Amino acid sequence: MDAVYNFLDKASGLIWGPPLLILLVGTGIFLTFRLGFIQLRLLPYSLKQVFSRKHSKKEDGDISQFQALMTAMAATVGVGNIVGVATAVFLGGPGAIFWMWLAGFFGMATKYGEAILAVKYRTKDANGQMAGGPMYYLEHGLKQKWLGIIFAIFGALAAFGIGNGTQSKAVADVMNSTFNVPHLLTGIALVIFGALVILGGIKSIGRVTAFFVPIMALFYFIAGAIIMIMNIHLVPEAFGLIFSDAFSGEAAAGGAIGAVIRFGVARGLFSNEAGMGSAPIAAAAAKTDMPGRQALISMTQVLFDTLIICSITGVTIVMSGQWKNKDIDAGALTAEAFGSFLGGAGPIIVAIGLVFFATSTILGWSYYGEKCFQYLFPKKQAVLAYRIFFVAFIIVGPLVSLDIVWLLADVLNGLMAIPNLIGLLGLSGVIVMETKRFKKKIEEEKEAAKLAQSAAVDSSSK
Repeated sequence: MDAVYNFLDKASGLIWGPPLLILLVGTGIFLTFRLGFIQLRLLPYSLKQVFSRKHSKKEDGDISQFQALMTAMAATVGVGNIVGVATAVFLGGPGAIFWMWLAGFFGMATKYGEAILAVKYRTKDANGQMAGGPMYYLEHGLKQKWLGIIFAIFGALAAFGIGNGTQSKAVADVMNSTFNVPHLLTGIALVIFGALVILGGIKSIGRVTAFFVPIMALFYFIAGAIIMIMNIHLVPEAFGLIFSDAFSGEAAAGGAIGAVIRFGVARGLFSNEAGMGSAPIAAAAAKTDMPGRQALISMTQVLFDTLIICSITGVTIVMSGQWKNKDIDAGALTAEAFGSFLGGAGPIIVAIGLVFFATSTILGWSYYGEKCFQYLFPKKQAVLAYRIFFVAFIIVGPLVSLDIVWLLADVLNGLMAIPNLIGLLGLSGVIVMETKRFKKKIEEEKEAAKLAQSAAVDSSSK
């Protein structure tokens, strides 16, 4: 097992080295400029679409646009938002948060591009449900089915790592250390919950995540906001340190600026999954009239995940000063930071947040893995077998050491990103074309709204 661990450790370091990080961020920068900084120009419209209830139920799709967003949010808001950010600050210093923000900003354009292609090239499966994602736009858009097959293989396997065993392990560990709940009992509870939701398919997952995710995100956000409001005098200093250390690297391991950038970018991308190709699988299931509409909604996922939830974790840690204490394990750093402000309630809040975040990730990734598996084996019986096996595997995480599974998940996630990024760059012209088409649609909607308003005024005056 040591040989396997060492091999995966080297493979993970090689795959997630500078070339892939540069490609991930570079793709976001490229799309940002090609789309004219769409994440700034159309962000107000995007947020309006997220919370609008005017979406037509007659459009093709399996779940509402909001449910598709929440399913993707469920998958991305996980252990990375608490432990991943803490690790970035622990190893890279406060400046890593700035680079996490920057990666998130450009990642919004990447997420937008992924969703546009996912909706444009989605198809209906034999059961009449939507099927889409990188494997479909690699096959039908880029005309490279072999890349779609490679992505699907890595995605179907990665779901058992990043979206299953590692998440259930995190839940079991925190339930045991905080509430003294046995690992086996937590595992059984997660299997039962997973079976009730996952075996019902995307409509069941969509309903649960649409209710579940906003509550858990709001809970964690309010806790962080209370800390900042109660300690408002520390906030300017914390932000000042984040910006100053981002370009000095003095607080990083070894004082290297490269470490600040690396850990900030890597953990930010690990959290929001921009460029990995997972979230567009959920976007493809949305009921929407045009690819651009769902793409704008999907783009906000990075805003909520990285620029809000991850920031709560990162800024609180910097404010607490606990990141300087190298005797604290990186995994416990967030709990220590919250505890320094809220006393005994701090670790409990973090524990509850981690339980909700990790559990939701299991739901979201079960759908991702299922759709990748369905692309390879389209028969209904095969899909049901995958769901059952995925649910059963949840029990494995709490009962075994997952060091190798974590590394395998890192390797598979990196390998997923490569064909997906090739597709995004190769089909960037399609993304631009669909964006122009939807911008024209927005103008038509605005004009129609003005005419309707004018007609209403005329009618009332009569």
